[in-house]
Amino acid sequence: MKVLITVTRTLTLRLTIHYTVLEIETVLKSPTPRPKSLYSPCYERTLQATGYIIFEEEDETKMATSKEFRVAGKDMVDVICNYLNNIEERPPLSQVRPGYLKDLIPSEAPEKPESWEDVKKDIERVIMPGVTHWHSPHFHAYFGTGNSFPSILGDMLSDAISCIGFSWIASPACTELETVVMDWLGKMISLPETFLAGEQGLGGGVIQGSASESTVIALLAAKMRMIRKQQEIDPDLDQFDILPKLVAYTSDQSHSSVNRASMISSVRMRVLPTDERNALRGDTLIEAMKKDKKKGLLPTFVCATLGTTNSLAFDRLSEIGPACEDEDVWLHVDAAYAGSAFICPEYRSLLNGVEYASSFNFNPHKFLRVNFDLSAMWVKDKRDIVGAFFTDPVYLQHGHQGSVEDYRHWQIPLGRRFRALKLWFVLRMFGVEKLQEHIRHQVKLAREFKALVMSDQRFTIEAEVILGLVCFRLKGTNTQNKELLDKINKSGKIHMIGTELKGRYILRFAVCAATTESCHILYAWQVIQDSAIEICDGVNSYKNGGTLSNGANGTAEACISPD
Repeated sequence: MKVLITVTRTLTLRLTIHYTVLEIETVLKSPTPRPKSLYSPCYERTLQATGYIIFEEEDETKMATSKEFRVAGKDMVDVICNYLNNIEERPPLSQVRPGYLKDLIPSEAPEKPESWEDVKKDIERVIMPGVTHWHSPHFHAYFGTGNSFPSILGDMLSDAISCIGFSWIASPACTELETVVMDWLGKMISLPETFLAGEQGLGGGVIQGSASESTVIALLAAKMRMIRKQQEIDPDLDQFDILPKLVAYTSDQSHSSVNRASMISSVRMRVLPTDERNALRGDTLIEAMKKDKKKGLLPTFVCATLGTTNSLAFDRLSEIGPACEDEDVWLHVDAAYAGSAFICPEYRSLLNGVEYASSFNFNPHKFLRVNFDLSAMWVKDKRDIVGAFFTDPVYLQHGHQGSVEDYRHWQIPLGRRFRALKLWFVLRMFGVEKLQEHIRHQVKLAREFKALVMSDQRFTIEAEVILGLVCFRLKGTNTQNKELLDKINKSGKIHMIGTELKGRYILRFAVCAATTESCHILYAWQVIQDSAIEICDGVNSYKNGGTLSNGANGTAEACISPD
């Protein structure tokens, strides 16, 4: 006769089959040591077959089994759904002061396990007061960051598999799915085939953590390509003799991460002026490279931006590209935010000229419903990027090297997460059509906000409204516009940021959350108008400023026209 008895910390006996008191006492007095693992099915079956009784200490505070995780996991899904469903009720910008959290939790980690219920209580008490709610429909700062339930599901599976996909053999699915979905994504934006892995192409895509990483990687690859090129001309040259001669170029509107890439790579960066539309032009670049060549320097790298952070300006790839091709300079195209819009045919023209690029990058985690972090990067010739980062210690070698991709050679860190899963889930569960609808809806909302601004003679539009960003300001001083932004954010009703554009302080209104609707646009405009009342007495004396308009039918043609 077999029995399963569980002994709790209070030694209460629970029997599935009743034994006599004598039989139970005999087992309790047995010198047989307690099993090290009570969760082994094989061990349990052995004990039951021999008539032994299995003892198990119950510890409700531990999450040691899948049974306990199922309970907490389902509870956590409820927490997530409740948070997202009610996020609109929270102030979008956190109202806490620096150092708020340390007073809410102990100064040392707990010695004993705590229950999930206790941890869950502290989500609202400790964490939520210090969260800025990026997915609130009242959040209009920076650019949006992606979020969707399919993406969350992909991250859940990635966390459960928890592989470190530095090479193909480390988890073949991790590598091969990434190669496939990056080709999917490249085809969605009509990238030239030279950027795709295909069957045996030299190009290919890789998932990085951010656009900042992609720029660093592109610059380091360009640096090493130029060094190798110079060493082929003169084998006696050391790379440290060549490095001081290398020059990179970008515009005065490019992201701060481009300058950081220069710092990391030790390649000097020329910051070039932009035109009246805040775009870098080809003639400006050509003139800068000519000057540097006369000084004996080596033009090596250009970073062009499609959709700048300040005003969503688009550098002229059709002019910059040929200039880079003529000088054999690496052209990297950063389309961190705007790139997702290229899946819509009406915005694909903004990408014209990418055929001249050596590398291209955009962030699906900004505008394509994919949760951070997932930055898509493509290169025309993977040999350049692999050549810059290749190391091959014995402990990382495997029998399929050379015939498969090992993505550790395409990035700075060794390890990498299974990020392709969430992109795969999003592309399959939304489909291209639903993602296009999302982008078009956010652009429509931005144009609704633009119309509201243009209807108020106190304000001016400061840049073309092409996608989901509207740049505007009061017809007043920079100080007054800073005061306006401060009042808006202190209201706790919406959150925005400002920036400087050609010496003028402007306010940026970005459509960020996927749940944003027309009612939220109207609400935000009302908050802005109310905040402006107190500081507009000195503004009325300013003449009404002009406004910029979109191209025909609201397309991007006005942005990319040469004149």
